[in-house]
Amino acid sequence: MSIRSGRLPSLMDRRYSTPPMDVKPVVGWALRPKAPRVPRHAMIPGSMDLSEFDFALAPDRIAQRPARPREAARLLVLPRGSDAAIGHARVRDLPDLLVPGDLLVLNDTRVIHARLRGTKAESGGRVEILLLAREAPRKWSALARGLGHARVGAKIRFASERLAAEVLQRRLDRSVLLAFSGPDAEDPSRAGEIPIPPYIRRGVADASDSEDYQTCYAARPGAVAAPTAGLHFTPGLLDALLARGVERTRITLHVGWGTFAPLVPEDLATGRLHPEFYEVNEVAARAVNAARRQGRRVISVGTTSARVLESVADARGHVAPGKGWTDLFVLPGYAFRAIDGLLTNFHLPRSSLLLLVCAFAGRTRLLGAYEEALQKGYRFYSYGDAMLIL
Repeated sequence: MSIRSGRLPSLMDRRYSTPPMDVKPVVGWALRPKAPRVPRHAMIPGSMDLSEFDFALAPDRIAQRPARPREAARLLVLPRGSDAAIGHARVRDLPDLLVPGDLLVLNDTRVIHARLRGTKAESGGRVEILLLAREAPRKWSALARGLGHARVGAKIRFASERLAAEVLQRRLDRSVLLAFSGPDAEDPSRAGEIPIPPYIRRGVADASDSEDYQTCYAARPGAVAAPTAGLHFTPGLLDALLARGVERTRITLHVGWGTFAPLVPEDLATGRLHPEFYEVNEVAARAVNAARRQGRRVISVGTTSARVLESVADARGHVAPGKGWTDLFVLPGYAFRAIDGLLTNFHLPRSSLLLLVCAFAGRTRLLGAYEEALQKGYRFYSYGDAMLIL
């Protein structure tokens, strides 16, 4: 049996589309006005076919737990734009693979406990909620599984007696607007759980996931999915990199539920992805611009950091500080402006993340590296192994 792209049986299913652009980010920015979307730079090849980004994967190759310790994960080293041999190492070897002056760009978003489980007050039927964004005090947009044709005004009960919800609006994108009540209504995630991906078969996050599904430098709550390349780092590895002379800086992208959803042809036609909130502060912008000016490498830790940097870089690769929403869709043929290297996990077929990595490394070379990884027993997806493209 193998897994190919297709529907994922969960609230991250592609049946649900993204929230409207005027929705505020999940936590911490509820009262801020909408920021303009950044311009898109990617050109869309008219002949592109999503089947070109498909591959078969046996279920037992999908990592169910991270490596212990985290930096013990395997690392495939892929030289970019050449026929040089693929290398194999461990994430703990990064200090030997990078050079003094390299700049790592980390995404410091923090995953919130966005998944809530409850029951319909009238029938007792089970309901699963995935919080998307806070739109007003005590009011959140969310995906709701199990509501069926429940009317506006339907009540939802949760196991915690400190929280209840009422359906205020059902939307064309199949999301709902919920009004929460009770002592925890200002932050309903207090009654929730970490929203682990559906391909982690236990379905319900446990105590280990609460730590494992966060980066060790997570600081700013707002994501509903982890920036998974960063999961491999430990404080000890970060110290070793600093001792090597490898610099680092932080940006923020609050990863949305749609990040890992398989693409559909309409996505290629529009050239847009689900919008995600980002912030690049003055310190990070100066660090990136200084590295580029001095000819040092800028290495993105994860596709999320890459998406932010490419969203805010101009034609010369100069990065401007700022915050807002990005719907940048990076496809093969895109000319990267801000990054020279990428540390990333192994991604779902037909996903926007896979297309971004193909754009950076070349589709044929990247999928060839995936084939070698499969042959050598690498583990895939969020808790799996990593790849370094330089």
